[in-house]
Amino acid sequence: MIILPAIDLKDGRCVRLRQGRADDATVYSDDPVEMAKRWVDEGGEYLHVVDLDGAFTGAPAHLEVIARIASAISIPMEVGGGLRTDDDVRRLLDAGVDRAIIGTRAFADPDSLAQTVQQFGEHVAVGIDARDGRVQVKGWVETTDMLAVDLARKADAVGVRTLIVTDTATDGMMVGTNVAAMDEICKAVTCNVIASGGVTTPDDVRDLTALQHANLYGAIVGKALYEEATSLREMKAACVA
Repeated sequence: MIILPAIDLKDGRCVRLRQGRADDATVYSDDPVEMAKRWVDEGGEYLHVVDLDGAFTGAPAHLEVIARIASAISIPMEVGGGLRTDDDVRRLLDAGVDRAIIGTRAFADPDSLAQTVQQFGEHVAVGIDARDGRVQVKGWVETTDMLAVDLARKADAVGVRTLIVTDTATDGMMVGTNVAAMDEICKAVTCNVIASGGVTTPDDVRDLTALQHANLYGAIVGKALYEEATSLREMKAACVA
């Protein structure tokens, strides 16, 4: 399992939200490019970036910033937020992104997901944001009736290679991650799963690795790094402890 440091973009700045609420943001840097370089310098292997403005508005809003990040770092990055069309995905990949994350669209238009996966292969991932096991969409503003595990199975069935599964109740709260939910998803699919939401301490990472799922590919860490509750080095060490 690897650790993916997170960068959330809002109004061109690097922020973190509590439970995805746009009105509860903490700004950590006015220079996302320098923040990305910091995570590379500290040993980051893969960067996770969310275009929050894109997620809320339904259209990518930080393509220029994302392109600058991609050209400034030596590690791959995945990006999600507002990717509603194949053209959105293509522009992101052309900007140097390794993996484009489809969220709302995977729920709203599952038939097109298979075509998108056929076109872009492993460079497309599906982001599943869930609260109490139910899928949330449009920047977590709307909660649907669909179970996260059912969406995971559908994505897996059409060939999606990577799922990013976020427990929105714990995201940004620094209270630990929903290990049971990650266990359920990993058991339900064969594709890789990246855990997100509330991953705060090395013990959280050890709890995830203790599940012993070969397809639990990584864990995203955001606020805990920005608040210096832990370090990237400590979290990486817990992956192999």
